[in-house]
Amino acid sequence: MISWFRRFVARLNGTAALPRDFRGSLDMDEQVLAVAGSDGGPLVATSLGLWLPESESARRVGWHLLSKASWDEGTLTLIEAEESGTAGEAVLLRDRPARRFTLSSRGRVPEVVHARITGSIRSSHHRELPGGGAWFVQRKVPGQDGIVLQVRADRGTDETALRDFAFEVAEQLHHVRESGHQ
Repeated sequence: MISWFRRFVARLNGTAALPRDFRGSLDMDEQVLAVAGSDGGPLVATSLGLWLPESESARRVGWHLLSKASWDEGTLTLIEAEESGTAGEAVLLRDRPARRFTLSSRGRVPEVVHARITGSIRSSHHRELPGGGAWFVQRKVPGQDGIVLQVRADRGTDETALRDFAFEVAEQLHHVRESGHQ
């Protein structure tokens, strides 16, 4: 019943229709923006993230957890980040291995993915640290108010230095927000 209704509403408001073989479960207010067929199943870009086909289901990755996406000759390559800890209000991230999807029908997915990932970023800065460095990125999380500070370390970066510096940056940003100077 709900999938029929979603397809009907999609036709009325001009958004993409959810494919019949989609194996996920959208939130009530989640809108489908674009759909592409891939070798593993449908990729569905929504207002909250990108649904990736898994072996028996689909899994949504929020736009704020997609580190990088590239499109080349029919293949969409994605690098997803996972939260590996916190340092104060900063969220520490670690990139997962790249996943490649060969698209049989691309639709608008590559464009929507690019727009949503870059649109979630409010600022980014790379900082050198002992053993490497880290990216400090402020991002909007779909479906939530406010901005989150994400910290993604380069390979070899000293973990203690990273946590200490990320904690300091998060504290400074907190004080700036509290004083009303954004």
